[in-house]
Amino acid sequence: MIQNTIKLFQPAKQRFVPYKMKTPAYSLIIPVYNRPQELDELLACIQKQDFTDFEVVVIEDGSTVDASSIIAKYKDHFSLAYFVKENGGQGFARNYAFERAKGEYFIILDSDALLEPSYLAEVDKAVKSEGLDLFGGPDQDHPSFSPIQKAISYSMTSFFTTGGIRGKEKNIGGQFHPRSFNMGISRKVYEATGGFKITRMGEDIEFSIRCISLGFKSGLIPKAFIYHKRRTDFRQFYKQLHFFGRARINISRFFPKELKAVHFFPFLFFSYYVLTSLALIFYPIIGLLFLSGILAYSLLIFLAALISTKHIGIAFLSIFAANIQLFAYGKGFAEEGLRKIINNSAA
Repeated sequence: MIQNTIKLFQPAKQRFVPYKMKTPAYSLIIPVYNRPQELDELLACIQKQDFTDFEVVVIEDGSTVDASSIIAKYKDHFSLAYFVKENGGQGFARNYAFERAKGEYFIILDSDALLEPSYLAEVDKAVKSEGLDLFGGPDQDHPSFSPIQKAISYSMTSFFTTGGIRGKEKNIGGQFHPRSFNMGISRKVYEATGGFKITRMGEDIEFSIRCISLGFKSGLIPKAFIYHKRRTDFRQFYKQLHFFGRARINISRFFPKELKAVHFFPFLFFSYYVLTSLALIFYPIIGLLFLSGILAYSLLIFLAALISTKHIGIAFLSIFAANIQLFAYGKGFAEEGLRKIINNSAA
C-alpha cells in the first residue's frame, strides 16, 4: 500500500533517473495512467527477477495521480528511467519509451501485471533458443485476486467464450499475435516498423499483424506468463469489453482479411439477447423459449467454471462475467461495424 500523499504532476515537466552505463539485454516498457499502487506491485516483482540484465522504462502518460514516490522506492535497486508526458494513449506512450530504451529487446507490460521471479529468465531462454523477434506469454489469475477478478479471468480464457484461443500458439487462421499486456519485440522489429501506428482501439493486434507481415518470427512462451488483474468489477469489465469489440472492427480497417467468422460470435450473442428482449415484450411464449437458450448457456458456463476453478462462488460469478463479456463485445462490435459501413458509404 502507498503511505505517502500523491502529488499532482506538472504536465510539461519530465523526470528522469539516469541509466547505468552498461547496455541491457532487455528494456521493460511500462506505461502508467493514474495507477501508482499497481506500478508499485509490478516493480516489486521486477526487483525479484532471477535474470538481472535489464532496465525499466516507466512512462507516465498524462496522469493526474503520479507515481514519483513509487519510482523513488526502486531507483537504487535496478536501472530505472521515469518520464512524464502529456496523455497520448498507450500505443504512443510505448513508442515514446522505445525511442529512449537501450535494450536489445523491448518487453511491454501493463501496469496491472504481476510476475514470477523466473519470468525474464524464461523469456531469455526462449528468445535465444527459438530466435524470436516477436513474442509474448499467456496470462492467468493469482491466488490473491478477488472472486470477481478470478471469474473474469476464467471468462476471458474459457473455450466457451473466446474458443480458448487467448494465450495459444496458433490464432484463428495464423501465427501467435502477442498482446500488449505481455509482449516482447527485438530492436530490429522497432527499427523496421517504427512502433505502434495507432494508440488505442486494437493497437497491439494491428502491430502484431504488421510485424508478422514483414517476416518477423513470432512465438508464444508458455512459461513467461503474467498474473493479469484485469478489471475489479463488472461495470469496468463491461466498458473494457465494449471497447474490445469496437477495436476488432478498427483492426479490420487496416487488415480486412483479419476479420474472421469467429469474431462475429459475440455479435450473434448480442443480437440473440436483443431478440429475446423484444420477444418477451411482444411474443412472451417465443421469448421464454429464447430465454431458455440463455439459461442453458449460463448453466454450461457454471459447470465448466466449477470444474476449472473448483469454487462454487467463482463459478456463479463466471455466469455474469461470460454474459457481460459476450454482450459488451458484441454491442461494441455492432456499433463500430455500423459506423464503418456508414463511413464507407459516405466516402
